Amino acid sequence: MPPPLRPGDKVRFVSPASSPDRDRVLRNAEILKGWGLKVDFGEHVFRKWSYLAGTDEERLADLNAALRDPDVRAIFTTRGGKGSYRIADQLDFAAARRDPKFVISFSDITALHLSLLRHCHQVGIHGAFSIGPNEENISPYTHDSLRQALMTTEDIVITARPEEATSRLTTNGAARGRLIGGNLDMVATSAGWALPDMHGAILLLEAIGLYPGQVDRQMTMLRKARHLDGLAGIAIGQFTDFEFDRPYSVIDILREHLAELNVPILGGLPLGHGDRPASALIGAVAEFDAKAGTLVVRRDRT
Repeated sequence: MPPPLRPGDKVRFVSPASSPDRDRVLRNAEILKGWGLKVDFGEHVFRKWSYLAGTDEERLADLNAALRDPDVRAIFTTRGGKGSYRIADQLDFAAARRDPKFVISFSDITALHLSLLRHCHQVGIHGAFSIGPNEENISPYTHDSLRQALMTTEDIVITARPEEATSRLTTNGAARGRLIGGNLDMVATSAGWALPDMHGAILLLEAIGLYPGQVDRQMTMLRKARHLDGLAGIAIGQFTDFEFDRPYSVIDILREHLAELNVPILGGLPLGHGDRPASALIGAVAEFDAKAGTLVVRRDRT
């Protein structure tokens, strides 16, 4: 568990995936300065190379430089998109073990969180300043949730929302274990090389804009390859840009696969690409009560 940040600490923006919008990154930097943090930028942070923010070598160099720099206390990725999975196995894991620091973001960045967790047992922050088409209108809830995850020692309590379509997946029971996962596409992409052992874990899943058949294929692979064996429970976040009112929707697909695991499920969590998302600590010990509809992520290291 990296230590929380304090006013005066330096953070760095890097772009390990797709190219960001410069103005949006600079707005987010101003928010961090308002929290009392010092902000700098990786050498290639605004680089563009096809659909990526620079070549693999450039993106990896910026991320590893931030992991190695003792003055950098946390690493903000400018956005997700595509490309983190191309370099997730080449991180300087020795540097990460020597000097743990939060890597913050979600979506494609899930590949980095999972790889750091697999190789270093390092906790990351699944969260962002804002998402979606209205990113310039930052929700106070999202803002405060990220700041709490980054700059306090408080446990994180996330309450499920009945209006989220995945709330229909909630069952009965409770679970406790390390919270592992994030974006479904990246969990599936990481299987076999970056995905940590999930025995005894709570699996977190969220997704955006996939075809139902893609969700079905990814869940089939994860389940039949036995990556999901031994889970303690499943936490389902926001599934965004899906047609939930169609016959045999993504909810039905998920229910079929998850029922085979015979563990408690808490759906409807505001984690992902949807409205007013929260931040959570990937790799930290968590517990949920499906009936109460709450997920609690603990700060202790055990």
